[in-house]
Amino acid sequence: MVLYTCRIKCRVKDGTILPNYQTEGSSGADVCACLDAPVIIPPGGYGRLPTGLFLEIPPGYEVQVRPRSGLAAKFGVTVLNSPGTIDNDYRGEVQVILVNHGAKDFTVRHGDRIAQLVAAPVVRADFSDVEELSDTKRGEGGFGSTGI
Repeated sequence: MVLYTCRIKCRVKDGTILPNYQTEGSSGADVCACLDAPVIIPPGGYGRLPTGLFLEIPPGYEVQVRPRSGLAAKFGVTVLNSPGTIDNDYRGEVQVILVNHGAKDFTVRHGDRIAQLVAAPVVRADFSDVEELSDTKRGEGGFGSTGI
């Protein structure tokens, strides 16, 4: 059951595959690589992959670029700056930065599903400078302070 719909206009290059939800309950729409030739990402390497998509995202929304769990589980490949953010005023081509944490070369071909896009509402913060912050149980405890 879809509760909200965010209409996103897409301009595409020839051969581009529009993002597609794979199941009725999918939160993310798979996005595909739009390549003239295969791209090899070596172990420990990364690559910026074009999608052929140019988006017009409505005000009040962003599109997040997230990894596909199957690529991570099977090949050790994920989105490097996850989640990536596509702001509603960006009009350039959507590109995905994949990193290969696996042990073998990873080849990306035209039409391969390389990430997923999630439309999300945006709330802007009003930051203010204050003398003190309220106390909490956690306090200044940071990385790992609550245990494993």
